[in-house]
Amino acid sequence: MIDCTDLCRRLAPGPLDAWARTLPEQLAARTAQRAHGDLPRWLEAINRLPAAPDGTVELNRGRVGIHAESPLQGEPRRLAIELLQRLHPWRKGPYGLHGIHIDTEWRSDWKWRRLAPHITPLNGRDVLDVGCGNGYHCWRMAGAGARLVLGIDPTQLYIAQFMTVRHFLGPQWPVHLLPIGIEELPPDPEAFDTVFSMGVLYHRRSPIDHILELKGCLRRGGELVLETLVIEGREGETLLPRGRYAKMRNVWFIPTPATLAAWVKRCGLRDVRVVDVSATTCQEQRRTDWMRFESLTDYLDPNDPARTVEGYPAPLRATLIATRA
Repeated sequence: MIDCTDLCRRLAPGPLDAWARTLPEQLAARTAQRAHGDLPRWLEAINRLPAAPDGTVELNRGRVGIHAESPLQGEPRRLAIELLQRLHPWRKGPYGLHGIHIDTEWRSDWKWRRLAPHITPLNGRDVLDVGCGNGYHCWRMAGAGARLVLGIDPTQLYIAQFMTVRHFLGPQWPVHLLPIGIEELPPDPEAFDTVFSMGVLYHRRSPIDHILELKGCLRRGGELVLETLVIEGREGETLLPRGRYAKMRNVWFIPTPATLAAWVKRCGLRDVRVVDVSATTCQEQRRTDWMRFESLTDYLDPNDPARTVEGYPAPLRATLIATRA
C-alpha cells in the first residue's frame, strides 16, 4: 500500500535510522493484520485515477491542490470525481485538483490561518504531525518550507485520500503519511524540530502521557504545537463527560486553557503560551457533498447552539505552543 523508500532515505542518517530500516516490514505486517474491509476498493479507485496533467501546485493557499491551463475535462473529469467520491467521507481540506473542488467537512485552512502566525517558521525543519487525518496540514507545512513532514494516523481511509492527492500533486514533495499511532514510533526519538498534535488530546485516556510522548519526539529546543478542545474556566477545572460529547464516544478530558497550560508545564516544557481560543462554528465544520454524514449542526442542541446535544458547552478549541528545554 505504501512505498516508504523515499521516507527511509530522508530519515537516514539520524535518530530514526534504525527504525527506518525495519519500517517496510513493519508496515507490511501491520497492513496484513489490520487491513480495513474497504481497503481493496479504495486502492482500486486510486489505481484507476486518470493521469494527472502537468500544472502548478499550490500549497500556500486555503485550497491545497494543482491547476493547469488544460485541466481535466469530459470523461477523465467525470471518472476522477466518481473515484474521489469512493473515498467518502472527506473530512479535512479543502482541495482543488485540476478544477475539481473537494469541499471537505472541515475548513482546515481556518485552523492553519489561526496558528501559522504564532509558530516558529518551518523553513528547513523536520516536522511530525500526530493524528494528521488525510494530510491537509502536512501539505501546508511543506508549503511553509519544511524539510521533511511525517504525518501519522492509523485510519487507512485517510492514508488512501493522501495517496490520491499525492497522485495529482506528484511524488517530489517531502511529505509522507504512515498508518500508525504515536505509540508505534520508537520511544523518545528526539527526532523532530516541530511536533503538531491537533484534535487528538481529548481522545486520549491519559492526556499527560500523550504530552510526554509528544515531548519525547522533539529535539532539544524543538517546538510543540498542541490544539485541542477546551472549556471556559479557571486553572484546575476540567470537563470529564459522563458519556458522549457532541455524539463522540471517545472524549475523555476537556480542560480549561489554563489547565492545559499547567499540564504542559508539568511535563517539563517551557515558554508555554495559549495563542488562540476559538469557538467552532457551523461554517467551519459542516455537511457537504463530500461529507454527507452528520456534522456540527447535528451535534448541537437545536434550541441552544451554545450547548451540545448532551448539554455540555459547545466545542471551543485552543492552540498552545511550547518549547522543549
